[in-house]
Amino acid sequence: MKKETLHIVKIGGNVINNEEALTSFLKDFSELEGFKILVHGGGNRATEIASEMGLKPKMIQGRRVTDETNLEVVTMVYAGLLNKNITAQLQQNNCNALGLSGADANCMLAHKRIVKDIDYGFAGDIDAVNSEIINVFLQNNITPVFCAITHDKKGQLLNTNADTIASEIAIAMSELFHVQLNYVFELKGVLETIEDENSVIKDINLDKYEQLIEQRIISNGMIPKLHNCFNALKKGVQKVKIGDASLIKSTNKLYTTLTI
Repeated sequence: MKKETLHIVKIGGNVINNEEALTSFLKDFSELEGFKILVHGGGNRATEIASEMGLKPKMIQGRRVTDETNLEVVTMVYAGLLNKNITAQLQQNNCNALGLSGADANCMLAHKRIVKDIDYGFAGDIDAVNSEIINVFLQNNITPVFCAITHDKKGQLLNTNADTIASEIAIAMSELFHVQLNYVFELKGVLETIEDENSVIKDINLDKYEQLIEQRIISNGMIPKLHNCFNALKKGVQKVKIGDASLIKSTNKLYTTLTI
């Protein structure tokens, strides 16, 4: 039996911070035909609100350290402010969306990250994705919108990387669907030269990925993003693309495609 296609789109970066870009993207996302899931981050907005509250977010190697107070802030911003604003805009575009965290309907189970060299506080690493309940939503014409909050089923919420959430959901849903995973951010794709926004590397396989790291063309935050991409491909996801907000338009030809 042929599997139906499921589009999973993770949105982050300056696309979320830019109201005009976000509005345009959500309109395009709403027009995607068939089954779809949206995953969003929102770290910059959480940092802004924490600062307004007199809190100074702690970052180590570009990753947020989530203490109890900052966990409250990111939960309010991710699962509340951003998630519900995105859901409301999708409803405006006639996309019947449901805003969710990992705790809702037990969609995603995680554990507090084990401390090795660095203690990231209440950061969560995913253990399981409830593909059965997510499929119930999809089959009832509901588009899930996941924020970057999970839980441990012991009453503890956890701040979890949105790129990882998208990858893990894609892997779990690939048993039921032909999954296409898309990472949308402010760049047109993986760039060969960071100063040239059109220097998109159109195709990257595992060997080329390792070469680009050695050449320092890929570095910093792009490495964990691509790690999630290749992890998804290795575990059953059919296609992974990275690009800007126009990525999901059929007319867009400039983006990065990843293969193994």
